[in-house]
Parts: sequence; C-alpha cells; structure tokens
Amino acid sequence: MLTLIIAIIAGIVAGTITGLIPGLHINLVAMLLFVSSAFFLQFTTPLVLACFIVAMAITQSFLDFVPAIFLGAPDEDTALSILPGHRFLLKGQGYGAIRLTSLGCLIGTIIACIIAPLFVVASPIFYPILAKAMAFILIGMYLLLILKEEKKILAIIIFFLSGILGIATLNFALIKQPLFPLFTGLFGSSLLIMSFMENTTIPKQNLEKIKISKKEIRTSSILSIISSSLVSFLPGIGAAQAATISSSLKKLNEKIFLVLLGMISTMTMILSFVALYAINKPRTGMAVFIGKLIPSLTINQLWTFLAIAIITAGIAFFLSLFFAKIMGKNITKIKYKWLCLGILIFLIILTPPVSGWMALLILGVATAIGILTSLFGVKKVHMMGSLLLPVIVYYLIH
Repeated sequence: MLTLIIAIIAGIVAGTITGLIPGLHINLVAMLLFVSSAFFLQFTTPLVLACFIVAMAITQSFLDFVPAIFLGAPDEDTALSILPGHRFLLKGQGYGAIRLTSLGCLIGTIIACIIAPLFVVASPIFYPILAKAMAFILIGMYLLLILKEEKKILAIIIFFLSGILGIATLNFALIKQPLFPLFTGLFGSSLLIMSFMENTTIPKQNLEKIKISKKEIRTSSILSIISSSLVSFLPGIGAAQAATISSSLKKLNEKIFLVLLGMISTMTMILSFVALYAINKPRTGMAVFIGKLIPSLTINQLWTFLAIAIITAGIAFFLSLFFAKIMGKNITKIKYKWLCLGILIFLIILTPPVSGWMALLILGVATAIGILTSLFGVKKVHMMGSLLLPVIVYYLIH
C-alpha cells in the first residue's frame, strides 16, 4: 500500500511538471520508465509502475491547459482550447478559463469511471462495427461542421492544407514526436506571432470563476460521452478529434467548449485504459506502456486504475487552479509582446531535440497555415484536418 501511495504522489508530481513545461510530454517520461523498468521491478511490481503512469496521465490532462491558455503553447489535446481560452485571457479571465477546463476534467473523470462497466461489456460488440464505419462517420461529422461555416471554401482549403501536412508529418520517418512541431506550428507559434505583430497587451487578470449553468454542464457531458465513446476504442483518434466531432454535432459557446475539452481530455485517457482491458488494444501512449508492463490486465487492476484516476483528479483540480492563480497574478508584470517572442524562440529551440532537425520545416509550414487561417478569418477547428484527414485515409485503405 505504501509503495502504491508513493507511486501516485510521484505520478502527480511528474504530471504537474510535464503539464506545465511545453514540449515535455508524458510519453517521453513513460518511455524512460519502461526502458528502466527492469531496475525498478527489483523493488516494486508492474502494477505500481502502471499506477504511476495513470496518476501522471490524469494530472497532465488538467495541467496541460495552463500553458496552452496563458502562453499559447499547446499539445495535441489542448490545441483547440487556445482560441476561446485566449479570448478569456484578453478579457482578464484567464484564471476563469482554466477553472472551466479543470471542472471539465474533473467531471469527465467521474463520468468515465461511471460508464466504464458499460464499456467493458459493450466495446467488444461495437468495436468491429465502429472500425468499419469510422471513415464515413468522420466524413459525415466534418460535412456537418462545414455546413455551419460561413467561409466554406476557405475552410475546406485550410482543412486539406493542414490534412496534407498531417499526412506528410505522420509518415516522415525522420521526425520523432511528429505531433509536437505540427501542433506547435498550427496552434501555438502562429498565435504567438500574430500576438507579437498586433502588440497584444494582457489586462489585469480577474481571479474569479466564470459562472456556468447546470444546463451547460449537461450539454458538455452528453457531447463528451458521445464523442469520447466514438474515439476511445480506435487507433489514431484522440481527444482533439473528439472535440472536433462534438463541434460538428452542436454549436457551442466558449464556456461550454472549454468544459467539453476538459471532459474529453480525461475521458479519452481513462477509456483507453478500459479499451486495453475490454478489447486488449491500447489507444493512447499511456495505455501502450501499461500494456507492456501488464500484458494481461485483470478487471481488479482496471478498477484500481479507475480509483487512482478519481483520487488524482481531485488533487489535480486544485493544483491546476493553484498554478493558474500564480500565472494570473504575474502575467501582467511581463510585457506580453516580449513574452510571446521568448516563448516562440523557446519552442523553436526545443523542436530539434524533441523531434529532430527536419521538424523545423514542419514547424515553419504549420505556422504559415496557422497564420493563413487567422488572416482568412476561418475557425481554427478546421486545422484539425491535420489529424482527421490522416485518420480518414487510414480507415479507407484498411
């Protein structure tokens, strides 16, 4: 029991660090843990190491939104939070935006744990059907998204530009961690450059919560269950695609969207652990490493993971608010224009060691597409073609 508690605490610490530092992904930490697992297994068990990974993954799901919203430095799961989050930041409500995503993460964790037994029973039945129909489901969802877009032709152009870049990036063997330069460019550096050019100033931040109604939370919950259920058992589809699916189902205000993103980030992670047990197929990097540590996951081990997820989520909720308050109090003390430039330089310097020198080319092209999207006045959700198009192509040819 003591080793389990230590593993949970260590996972929360590791998830906090990886969540707050742009470019430091939990997959890297999990890989290092797996490589050195022979050493750790002299003192503990595979279950304890797996519990560390669960705690780390859930914690990062919460903390990821802090640099995404305050600094414009996203990963693939938080990329879509940048636009509404940045708007709240410019209204002095950056802390409130983080509170919305954190609330979503917490509720998403609870919902995922509640519906987990249903997924254990249903996923072996519905998985083959979903796998065959997924390409057409995604195409249909995107067509719905296009119908709601005013600048349809420009949106389609952005979708295919980002999609072609996504296919090239994901199939480029020389690029490690391909999603880092891809999403840093599309959603991060492009926003930073636009903020620098426009000389954006950040107002004093109001450290009060943004009110959201029970009806809005119910809407987010229903959409998160539908979209996360579709994507959690299929390869190559993650939280970002789930959010895109939700966007196509219903027009959402910015508050609901941020809560929804939080819900989806934890739900897809937790349901990937359920999928590992139910259909023996890992759907996230974290589930892959857990599957390597525990080749035959038992139902009792799955319940242990779910219990740890709830405990960790309760702690991570307050950690995210704590660091959001620190950011809210201090971000106005720094000239935002130069902060943007500093973060941009940091991300460029970080790209070669994380993804290789060729990734700088991807970063440059992705940044250009992100800037073009802003100039066109097209919704940034269409840049999720960078992942949707590769997934659609994958399912059409397999």
